[in-house]
Amino acid sequence: MKRVLTVTVLAASMLTSCVSKKKYVALESELNDTRSTLQKTRVEKEEIEEKYARIEERVAEYNAKINSLRTENEGMMEMNDLTVMSKQTREKMRNTISQMDPEEVKEAKTLEDSINLAVSHNLKKNISEGADEDDIDISVDETVVMINVSDKLLFGSGSYRVTNKAQPLLKKLAEVINSEPAMEVMIEGHTDDRTIVENSYLKDNWDLSVRRATSIVRILQDKYDVDPAKLIAAGRSSYQPLVDNTNKENMAKNRRTRIVIIPNLDKFFAMLESDAQVAEVEE
Repeated sequence: MKRVLTVTVLAASMLTSCVSKKKYVALESELNDTRSTLQKTRVEKEEIEEKYARIEERVAEYNAKINSLRTENEGMMEMNDLTVMSKQTREKMRNTISQMDPEEVKEAKTLEDSINLAVSHNLKKNISEGADEDDIDISVDETVVMINVSDKLLFGSGSYRVTNKAQPLLKKLAEVINSEPAMEVMIEGHTDDRTIVENSYLKDNWDLSVRRATSIVRILQDKYDVDPAKLIAAGRSSYQPLVDNTNKENMAKNRRTRIVIIPNLDKFFAMLESDAQVAEVEE
């Protein structure tokens, strides 16, 4: 009986020892898994921290660039998404306006109006040398400069041959055009509604208006070295009159060449200021 009891106790002891070892192995395995997961988490954490540090560095670089651009562009202003004008150009514009007729300046209600007045005044002053005031009319709409030149300044009656007295004007226009590489210029010929003389070398007013435009374009290209890729020649015949063709005076207004240019205002004002200084020295 004693022997049976001993064997039973021994078996129970072995069973208990066997179960404990299995638990130990399982716990040890679980511990190893936990350690592995912890190590993996630490590595991932370090990687995330490293990525975050790189992102912070890039954000700092971008902020530095932004601040640099803000400093570089200080004094720059944008108006209607059409014009970027520097502080220096604004000062030139104000200087121009201060020299103008106060009554004319009163018409300027907005900054855009002031720009238009300054551009018109400077351009007319610089290109109208030797011409009557009525021969050249300049208007500006959202920095697009439109110059109407009477046919008596540019051409003989019913002719498309450009006169010698038109050369100073065309030379100055070429300087304006050449000052801005991206500029495009359209030359439009306009006539009154009188019928072309029968059996003339001209077919009609379409023919005359187009020939006048191309004559000016050729001079700008051949004589004053304007890139022909920047030039557009167009004829409008008599179909866009300024006024009704009811008398000789109105007909004279309608016989014109319109020159449309889009200047870079900084370069434009700098060029005009330079020309004005040269003129003062010559005087």
